Amino acid sequence: MLKQIISFVLAILLATSHALVLDAEKAKTEPEIAQNRFLAQYYNPRSALTCNKFPRVCHAKGSPGHDCCHKRCVNVKTDNLNCGECGKKCKFGWMCCSGKCVSVMYDRSNCGGCKRKCKKQSVCRYGMCSYAS
Repeated sequence: MLKQIISFVLAILLATSHALVLDAEKAKTEPEIAQNRFLAQYYNPRSALTCNKFPRVCHAKGSPGHDCCHKRCVNVKTDNLNCGECGKKCKFGWMCCSGKCVSVMYDRSNCGGCKRKCKKQSVCRYGMCSYAS
């Protein structure tokens, strides 16, 4: 009786192990996600999602800005390389504030950075209000 039980258990183990091997081989040959031809022509998981092809990418959470310039999402109100419009660069020492290039070294309304206003009687010099006066 003991021999019959042992042979029965071994037969069950052998059958389950054979089934597991067949399932593993089947998983290797079949793709995990089946795509139809319609979706396959538009979606390639290996290609980068650029805003020139997919403009809604720039509206995603964590995007630097909602505007697309040269295949990159940017904010044209604050980007020094695309200030106000694509390709408009600010000079050295200037910053893009509200879409305009301003000299943050001498502009009283943007002294040292955007929207940093000096008091009425002070002057902006070297990015500081009332420097050396």
